Amino acid sequence: MTEEALREEIVKAIKSVYDPEIPVDVWELGLIYDLKIFPVNNVYVEMTLTSPSCPSAGTIPAEVEQKIREVEGVNDVSVELTWDPPYSQDMMSEEAKLELGFM
Repeated sequence: MTEEALREEIVKAIKSVYDPEIPVDVWELGLIYDLKIFPVNNVYVEMTLTSPSCPSAGTIPAEVEQKIREVEGVNDVSVELTWDPPYSQDMMSEEAKLELGFM
């Protein structure tokens, strides 16, 4: 599998993870700040949450990691949670803004 095809599968896996309080996936919400694929298909994800006090803070990053690990060809996964820059609604995709009625 090419790196581009692997990336597409990883993004598809990430899009299956939803914030339980918001009916939009974490990719479209803009919670994924960085996605890197290193040699031997090691994956690094830098992400945030909508708020530091998010009740799902313990589960969403773990679910993102699990979904990526399930992608065929992925060797290892590292998910790092960050609060810098702070999340804002401007980070949402147009699709997410439409879904949530912000447009």
